[in-house]
Amino acid sequence: MEQSQSRNVIITGASSGVGLYAAKALAQRGWHVIMACRNLPKTKQVAQAVGMAPESYSILALDLASLASVRQFVEDFRASGRSLDALVVNAAVYKPRLKSPERSEDGYEISVATNHLGHFLLCNLLLEDMKKSSHPEPRLVTLGTVTANPKELGGKIPIPAPPDLGELKGMELGFKAPIAMIDGKKFKPGKAYKDSKLCNMLTMLEMHRRYHEDTGIIFNALYPGCVAESDLFRDAPKLFQIIFPIFQKNITGGYVTEEESGERVAKVVADEGFDKSGVYWSWATAKIKIVRRFVRKCLMRPLMRTRLLGYGN
Repeated sequence: MEQSQSRNVIITGASSGVGLYAAKALAQRGWHVIMACRNLPKTKQVAQAVGMAPESYSILALDLASLASVRQFVEDFRASGRSLDALVVNAAVYKPRLKSPERSEDGYEISVATNHLGHFLLCNLLLEDMKKSSHPEPRLVTLGTVTANPKELGGKIPIPAPPDLGELKGMELGFKAPIAMIDGKKFKPGKAYKDSKLCNMLTMLEMHRRYHEDTGIIFNALYPGCVAESDLFRDAPKLFQIIFPIFQKNITGGYVTEEESGERVAKVVADEGFDKSGVYWSWATAKIKIVRRFVRKCLMRPLMRTRLLGYGN
């Protein structure tokens, strides 16, 4: 089996956008990046295009919408013989124009299946690998978004509806057809995305609560700024794709390039000063801050019901 003395990081969705440039930035820091993606030929092509040295990365197949694929990915990673020193939960789909739910092969609504359920399983399976890391501060880093925070402007906008997990009735009832929303209510594709990202934050907080003290693993999240020109919006209306970057550049000031966002992810993964567990780092503008209000107030009520999100107690 292949062995490596370098630090190893898995990044989901590393074939484009934030994930790709985070992979590049970490490779430049001397890390070996396992690029976990669906399209392997594309991933190899883009890694070469951004100048990543061939020995600085590996590519493994992962389709987060398939729980079987997640399990196979973990087997493939373990067969490589590499340690796991960091995991970046980055991949996401956003399909705001769907009129009816698209389902994963397991029968779940596609946004929640990909963004939350697949990552939830991946994080729990790889926790054992991270416990074995020789790194003094192994880190599990989750990409957040202001649209999952009802206290932020992006989360308050009523169209699509703000994130709201309700009483988790959809999860409680099995989350399969005809149920497509976590709260069990009418399907709203934009809200499904926001709900899935809120679940990502809950997962980060609960893993911190359960495992940080005993394992020393750093569980945190970040918002790297608004990456308004990204493949995440490829299914959004064309007019939105034109106007949104202009709005973010000239009105909110929150615009950030894919390359800069990737560098910010790399900082949270690898740099000193980002060793606080259970927090959410935010570059809402050019400045960085820890959004404690978000962690304390916005998430505490649904956090009390995380058993329905898959936790045993």
